[in-house]
Amino acid sequence: MRGLRGRAASVAHALGGIARLLRSEPNARIHAGATLSVLALGLWLGLGRLEWAALALAIGLVWSAEALNSAFEALCDAVRPEPDPRVARAKDLAAGGVLLAALAATALGALLLGPPLAARLAG
Repeated sequence: MRGLRGRAASVAHALGGIARLLRSEPNARIHAGATLSVLALGLWLGLGRLEWAALALAIGLVWSAEALNSAFEALCDAVRPEPDPRVARAKDLAAGGVLLAALAATALGALLLGPPLAARLAG
């Protein structure tokens, strides 16, 4: 039972981290809005299983990148609170990773949602 309690505590901490991410990071709230919009549009367009799988993977990638970037920035600020060009460079690189994930997800979303949306709006 101790192992199960430990797993439950780990999940609770992870959920708390997601809540903190949404509360403290403006970009996470942008990702949340984009996620909800994509999910609503996908439901309205009646996407198939493979399209949903691809969207779920892209959404998960962006959220994971955002959470890791936020954690990395928090750690950098704790370890080196004063300005340091090396820390700034590392933070910029991590933020660039989030941007790359978001751009890839946007491209995937356009490829998957664009044609059925255009057909729905035209017809």
